[in-house]
Amino acid sequence: MAKESIETLIGELVHEEDWKRMRAMAACVQGGTNAVLALIHALETSAPALKAEIAGMLARLKDPKGGVPLVRLLRDPDETARKAAAIALEQMAGVLDADAAEALVHELSILQDEAQRHIVAKLIGAMPNAVGPVCAMLKHDDAAVRLTAVEMLEHLLEPKSADALVDAMMDPALRDAATRTLRKLTAIRDRFEEAFNVLRNTEGSAEREEARMATVIGLLPIGRPSVDILIESLEDDDWLVREAAADLLGKIADVRSVEPLMERLRKDKDTGVKELALKALGLIGDARPLELYIEAIPIRPLRVFAMEALAKIKDVEALRSYQGLFERLKTDRDGLVSYNAGMIVDTLDALTMQAEVQAGQSEQAGEAEETDHE
Repeated sequence: MAKESIETLIGELVHEEDWKRMRAMAACVQGGTNAVLALIHALETSAPALKAEIAGMLARLKDPKGGVPLVRLLRDPDETARKAAAIALEQMAGVLDADAAEALVHELSILQDEAQRHIVAKLIGAMPNAVGPVCAMLKHDDAAVRLTAVEMLEHLLEPKSADALVDAMMDPALRDAATRTLRKLTAIRDRFEEAFNVLRNTEGSAEREEARMATVIGLLPIGRPSVDILIESLEDDDWLVREAAADLLGKIADVRSVEPLMERLRKDKDTGVKELALKALGLIGDARPLELYIEAIPIRPLRVFAMEALAKIKDVEALRSYQGLFERLKTDRDGLVSYNAGMIVDTLDALTMQAEVQAGQSEQAGEAEETDHE
């Protein structure tokens, strides 16, 4: 598709007629790099309502090139556009590159509005690539920038920042905040170590399961600052600790945990750990484990969890190549397997019908235009 036609169709993302909006969406999805570049250009020149739709489309395409332009959109005068940018960046957190991370960090360093600072800090906390740029700011020539960085790290409570914070203690202006943050990080790690030691020392299957559930409930409020510790704990020698870690990672639903959970699903010898890794990945909704889900379907203890995870994948089109398998599973004797297979098939069928309607209406519109010219 020519660049010009993509640019024309982008404007139809906010058209009052449904079929024209669907046509525009399909053109963007099929347009690849050209569509992404056209969307980025339109993002800087369009009306607020269209900017919001473009932000959503960039999130759907998940191309890292959209990261920096979306960060710039956080400064848009229109609140709807700003909210759309924040939502898009959160959805893309797992694919955003270091440039987007640095842009967000810079944005936080200059923002004055507390509500906006909270939004950007939350986005930084969801990005695996953001901690490095924040830590680098601790060595900036400007004392105000260094202070902003240490305040950000105190807010993020990211364990990977510990070494940089130790170095920052040599700076008198940063010493108090760096010390506070290190104490908080140490307290978090100590709390996890204490809780996991209780699990390791609990005997009896019923008692261990009860202890695991209590541990998950007790540690869940810590949230994102615990993600790195939990990822480390997926390698623990005790299967109950690994189960608790997988369970917590699913409930926190941070994209940083997708690959480590996939590794547990591939290699862990304990079926319970694999079950909870599957459930956790399903709660995150990422499409990367798709092949692992398919491989898990024939394994009786895992098949229901695999089907539930497949039904929760946000990028539904990623399931298209397995539609024949899901059609067969609609008649499976396990009710949960057949139910989830049916949900997937129904969603794919609905998307196909939308595309066919759109194609038919596009053809009719083209014929009408030709008739008018005649």
